[in-house]
Amino acid sequence: MMERRRMDAALLVLFLGHLAAALEVPLDLLEGLPQPPTITHQSPKDYIIDPRENIIIHCEAKGKPHPSFSWTRNGTHFDIDEDPNVTMKPHSGTLVVDISRAKAEQYECVYQCTARNKHGTAVSNNIVVRQSRSPLWSKEKIKPIVVQEGVSLVLPCRPPVGLPPPIIFWMDNYFQKLPQSSRVSQSLNGDLYFANVLREDSRNDYICYARFPYTQTIQQKQPITVKVLNMDAINDTMAAFYNDTDLFSEEPADERKPTFLVPSGPSSSKTVLRGQVLEMECIAEGLPTPEISWTKVSGVLPAKRTSFLHYQRTLRIVNVSESDAGDYRCTGRNQLGSVHHTIHVTVKAAPYWISGTPRNLVLAPGENGVLTCRASGTPKPSITWAMNGIPIENSPKDLSRKVEDDTIIFTDVQTGSSAVYQCNVSNDYGYLLSNAFVNVLSEPPRVLTPANKVYQVIKNHRALMDCASFGSPIPKIEWFKDSRSSTLDGDPYIHHDNGTLEIQVAQAVNSGKYTCVARNMLGIYENHIYLEVKEPTRILKQPEYKVVQRGRSAVFECKVKHDPSLIPTMTWLKDDGELPDDERLIVDSDSLTITDATENDAGVYTCIMNTTLDHDSASAELTVVEATPTPAVLSERPDAPTDLELTDQKKRSVQLTWTPGDEHNSPIQKFLIQYEDILHHRGHWHNLTEVLGTKTTAHLKLSPYVHYTFRVLALNAVGFSRPSFPSRMFKTEAAAPDENPTGIQGFGTEHDNLVISWKPLTSLQSNGPGLHYKVMWRQKTVDSEWTTVTVANTSKFVVSGTPTFVPYELKVQAVNDHGAGPEPVIAHGYSGEDLPVAAPENVQAVVRNSTVADVHWDPVPSKLIRGHLKGYKVYYWKERNLHKHNPHHSDQQVLTFSGNHTHGMLPGLHPFSLYSFNVRVYNGKGEGPASLTQQFETPEGVPGPPTSLIVTNPNLDSLTLEWNPPHVHNGRITGYTLKYQPVNNSNELGPVEELALPPNETSYTLPNLKYSTRYKFYLNAKTVMGAGPAISQEAITIMDEALISQPGIDVGAALPVSPFVNVNSSVGESGALISWEYWGPENNIYVEYKNQNSEAEEEWQKKLVNGSQTYMLKELKGGISYRVRLVAKGHHDQPLHLSKELVVTVPAVASRQVDIATQGWFIGLMCAIALLILILLIICFIQRNKGGKYPVKEKEDAHTDPEFQPMKDDDCTFGEYSDNEDHKPLKGSRTPSNGTVKRDDSDDSLVDYGEGGDGQFNEDGSFIGQYSGKSASRDTAEGHESSEAPSPINAMNSLNSFV
Repeated sequence: MMERRRMDAALLVLFLGHLAAALEVPLDLLEGLPQPPTITHQSPKDYIIDPRENIIIHCEAKGKPHPSFSWTRNGTHFDIDEDPNVTMKPHSGTLVVDISRAKAEQYECVYQCTARNKHGTAVSNNIVVRQSRSPLWSKEKIKPIVVQEGVSLVLPCRPPVGLPPPIIFWMDNYFQKLPQSSRVSQSLNGDLYFANVLREDSRNDYICYARFPYTQTIQQKQPITVKVLNMDAINDTMAAFYNDTDLFSEEPADERKPTFLVPSGPSSSKTVLRGQVLEMECIAEGLPTPEISWTKVSGVLPAKRTSFLHYQRTLRIVNVSESDAGDYRCTGRNQLGSVHHTIHVTVKAAPYWISGTPRNLVLAPGENGVLTCRASGTPKPSITWAMNGIPIENSPKDLSRKVEDDTIIFTDVQTGSSAVYQCNVSNDYGYLLSNAFVNVLSEPPRVLTPANKVYQVIKNHRALMDCASFGSPIPKIEWFKDSRSSTLDGDPYIHHDNGTLEIQVAQAVNSGKYTCVARNMLGIYENHIYLEVKEPTRILKQPEYKVVQRGRSAVFECKVKHDPSLIPTMTWLKDDGELPDDERLIVDSDSLTITDATENDAGVYTCIMNTTLDHDSASAELTVVEATPTPAVLSERPDAPTDLELTDQKKRSVQLTWTPGDEHNSPIQKFLIQYEDILHHRGHWHNLTEVLGTKTTAHLKLSPYVHYTFRVLALNAVGFSRPSFPSRMFKTEAAAPDENPTGIQGFGTEHDNLVISWKPLTSLQSNGPGLHYKVMWRQKTVDSEWTTVTVANTSKFVVSGTPTFVPYELKVQAVNDHGAGPEPVIAHGYSGEDLPVAAPENVQAVVRNSTVADVHWDPVPSKLIRGHLKGYKVYYWKERNLHKHNPHHSDQQVLTFSGNHTHGMLPGLHPFSLYSFNVRVYNGKGEGPASLTQQFETPEGVPGPPTSLIVTNPNLDSLTLEWNPPHVHNGRITGYTLKYQPVNNSNELGPVEELALPPNETSYTLPNLKYSTRYKFYLNAKTVMGAGPAISQEAITIMDEALISQPGIDVGAALPVSPFVNVNSSVGESGALISWEYWGPENNIYVEYKNQNSEAEEEWQKKLVNGSQTYMLKELKGGISYRVRLVAKGHHDQPLHLSKELVVTVPAVASRQVDIATQGWFIGLMCAIALLILILLIICFIQRNKGGKYPVKEKEDAHTDPEFQPMKDDDCTFGEYSDNEDHKPLKGSRTPSNGTVKRDDSDDSLVDYGEGGDGQFNEDGSFIGQYSGKSASRDTAEGHESSEAPSPINAMNSLNSFV
């Protein structure tokens, strides 16, 4: 009978399972919705606290209204208000215990939190609070341990019992961990085991430490001393250690087979809980040291969860499951034998959830639902239910609720049935407690996903669009795209239970606006989202393998293509780490340059291009070699791949494998796979894909209805290999098209047609024979049916007889002999345009100022435009000036304002004028009719300058000015302003005088001027808007009255005002010298000239002569007369002042008259004569050296340079000393460096032959004064005269002077 009831309950659960689903009320998004309490955070069941800190017991919950909290302690109500040490956080159930005034031991209890509001009560787990403990080691005196070498040894630790248990480790006095090995290791309980001891194990600081993690304290055991002796040493020291030493062995330690120190006996057993860690240990002693191994008798060890610790002595299995139960055998083995121990492992299980915790239910009145509490354990746990914290058997009866073991079934729930149900699952090893509420609500649907959310996804990736909703009953979700013609069902769309719409392979055609609709019996809710499918980021040119010499530069290129709407970021890595911070590494937008490479730069460089959606990367290796003249390894292109084979053949894919060819000393970087379509493009090879050079297999995605053959090319640093031999042919079956034409447009070439155009599919995209298109159209604004025609493989179709400029919806679907392509996307277009039939109305102008006006108009209704609105055109023209009554029609001007404008600005208008204008709308076909012509007047502006200004009737103290009115009035002239000021000879301006003249005046005589004075005059006209620009002129009053009576002087005109005076010319051999005086302002001064007999059109040649009063014209030709003048020009090169013109005539030169001084033959003759004279002089010197000398001359020769001796004119001999010498050197003679002539000891000195008279020639013309001496008193005065050695040239000049 019991089994029958359980079966009935199971069937009922299956029946009701699809009627209701768990739904969490989103309190943070939906304000005002009621919800029973839910525990959101609580302290762990076994809560160990630090006794030095305040105790905090967590309990947080949510609900509407916000729940209130209460606590039980050890099963009874805990009145927090009565305990001054305990407080509860506001808006929370968390307890804070202040232990500064109490001991933590008082609060070691079992606590449980309750959160309740008017819709139910939730309870927490039982929280057992215990304080951590780190007791001290008990005091003990540890005697030294003396053992024989080779025996086993155990050093006990026996740490104090703490909470939680301490972590054990062994160290020495220097806090260094003691070395452990397969011979010496630590057991799970902390003892230190020696399989056999050695002499080096002797030490006095074996110290066991216990670290207590909660209090972060470390306790230390007393050090243990171990002394290892051999048998002879033991006999020698027996007496010394006998009274106070334990001897573990008195027999010699021989080699022995292993025995187990832990565990004891041949077998043992161990119990472990499911999900915990199983640790088993076997520690053996023996000599030599035994090796430990583990096996599972009844199966194999779980490799992923198994590890060995402590040199194989400990077997550790994590996350234990029931399959880990059984017998485990550990074996200790050395050269002398082995020993075994079997451990029987039993796995028990505290309760655990099978299908997760019970889930909350949100039900509408009248709905059905199920709460399930599925759990398991070993032994099998018991399940009890409670409602709002009260056992369910003691709760009020509810006919809509039925409890069946681990399930509560709700049928036809009603408002007010909301409650929180507790499921408690327990056995001997623990318990599970879970809260789940039943919330009875009536709520229309709401979509929680933000409206108009934009999802971005990379092409060919998965797209997930959320439509999170809430409602009671649970809403049904439907998805639509763009026009919402039909729901999105079937390929490529996948609907998830939570409302999410998935497109597994997103394409560009999937971009657009999506609408998710949530509906239940109480209403409907729509939400719009947008999907943008972006182009993937791809590295087009990858960095390549580089080998560079040290000190050279290496450049890695990394050219990337990405979607233009995504912002890319380029990052470079070296050996998967950041680039070194080195200025030699230069990162550009698409490259990395490494200058002055060193060995440290060698490595693998990776460029990574990141966008917000995807990334791509490529790597290349840099090898830096020594810059030595050793011959480099020659690299060649790789050999072609061979042995192409096709496997794993499917409808649209195949796997290609190949064997690489010889690399020829350069690693293969990549393989390029190409294909030939023998059916459509025989003889043309196309790139299909690339794979890394380390791979020899590629999975190829193929298109239908193609006859494929494949070939492979290898690429290394040198280049591509030859192509491999083609593979065998692989034919893919034909299929319906996968895509439709793109670029669909609708437009008209006539006012009554519609041209539908598209980009046709390629032969590769056709997927099969018989490609044609189904063209569909309908008017957008009329609820009409689609009109469909089938056309051949073309790119457009013309629909005739359409209304003018009507919007249409368009679709073009690809069809072949195997079926139609996917549902086409709707495009939009318009039928043909015609000229607009209406003009803008309410046209008016608003004048801004005298040159600008704004034009306004009402837009033409779109239906009267009969086409795409391009803009408006304003036609305007000037009728006349307002100060003239005769009409003056100017040319019509047009301003175009693109787009839907309703106003525009007319610039550049003439002031004080009457303008007319009209406005026309235009579309793609042309312009519509003109609006009514309107007029507007521009206000007055400032006038232009007077047309002319001349000076007449000069007198001693007066001048008359005459002018003509401005050519451009820009209004009514209200008068003139005359300003004048004197200018002196330095071009300095004197004080300004100003006169106001009436508008009807065109002349004015200025009295009381200074005679013979230059004046500058400024005259401008005025309107009511102000004064215009001025015209200027200069004039000079006459010098005196006598000038007036001179004949030829016209006193009716002002004297010339040219600043050039005294302009003259003179002609010489070098050219014509022009001179002048200029007293004008600082301007650019030019001398201009041209042929007097030239035509009038010949331009003046000019030379800039600023800052000068003369200029030599060297360019003039002989026998020609020239007109010459001086010109002063302003900054803009306009002529300001002209001098009087001069006529300069350059005399003609006979063609045979030659300057002899410039002839080559004359120059050569003179050089020859000079050379002959030089030769004669040299001969004279030679002859003189051979002649006789006076005795005094012979003495002098011993002390004096011969160059100081004069040469006689007649016989070319040196002159003799005479009595009439003046002892003064001739001008040009050389003296010693100190300016004196050194006296000789001989009586025949030069002083004896003269008394200082002036130097002179003797009767025969020879130089004798050169040898005159000087008195001591004159040495200083004349010692600094410059001297010059006599030369043949000087002698020749002297000779010529007497000829």
